[in-house]
Amino acid sequence: MDPAATGTVVTLKDVAAASGVSISTASRALDERTTSRSAAAANVRKVAEELGYRRNSFASSLRRGETRTLGVLVPRLSDTVMALMFEELEKAASSRGYFAMVATSGDDPDEERSAAETLLDRNVDGLILATARLDDKLPRLLRERRVAHALVLRTDGISPSALGDDEVGGYLAVRHLIDLGHREIAVVTGPDFTSSGKARLAGARRAMEEAGIKPADKWLIAAGYGIENGYTAGETLLSAGHRPTAVFAANDNIAMGVMAAAHRNGITIPDDLALVGYNDTPLSARLPTPLSSVHVPLDQIAATAIDLIVNPGTEPLIRRSMPTLIPRQSSGTPKH
Repeated sequence: MDPAATGTVVTLKDVAAASGVSISTASRALDERTTSRSAAAANVRKVAEELGYRRNSFASSLRRGETRTLGVLVPRLSDTVMALMFEELEKAASSRGYFAMVATSGDDPDEERSAAETLLDRNVDGLILATARLDDKLPRLLRERRVAHALVLRTDGISPSALGDDEVGGYLAVRHLIDLGHREIAVVTGPDFTSSGKARLAGARRAMEEAGIKPADKWLIAAGYGIENGYTAGETLLSAGHRPTAVFAANDNIAMGVMAAAHRNGITIPDDLALVGYNDTPLSARLPTPLSSVHVPLDQIAATAIDLIVNPGTEPLIRRSMPTLIPRQSSGTPKH
């Protein structure tokens, strides 16, 4: 009797019997990791579909010592870039047969360690960290414990990492402003404990050095990555008597904060102040004054991170995706 017709659960044994093959052969034919194209395997899959068989991937993974889950650790999901990054990681993981679960750390090393341990207690097959600090001990501990892991958007320079080329991105942003005629350029970077903040500043400095520009120290500000951090930095830069004609903000949130500070101080963008952001978040093109920004291919970074987990030890361990500048209305030529 057809098991499906009686309302009973269809087992692998039922599929094998109906297909006329052994249970092991049926299992191999239905394994999503190694899908065979043989006629016999195709017949097994056809029979399984007709019977309404549903493979228990969790049980199969446990037998192999896997759970097919990955833990993703981000500073906060209220950050647009981090939320978008997790979405791309989730898609990339799903395409490889993995399920991704997320935890947040608030950029606090103790919270990061606690969240990582919680994810590992759930037997994830690997960790993806968007939280790495330059002084972070967690990647070293993961290496010592031989835990499969990859860093995204940030790197410690040692652990497997997938990120954008932040130095190139910083260079492109400031080179764009220089090409427009600006020489009095301020840079508001991310936290100095992040590789992304330091590298974007290094790229900005390189562009200015090439143009013979010596930036004023007071115009190089290390801030957080939030809108409020950009607003505070913008107030510092724009409320003084002598102010820059252009600002490179190391992410779009900072740039939006600078925009708010400019508005409060009666400064018009781009007529009085040119502005370039970073990450090209969806909102950047839809602001009242569309924001010029450096686009980072998060989908490519996500796919690379999953590959570093699934194929550990493959070179290079640190892989950088190339950013591109997207010029919009916010970056104009200097008035004088």
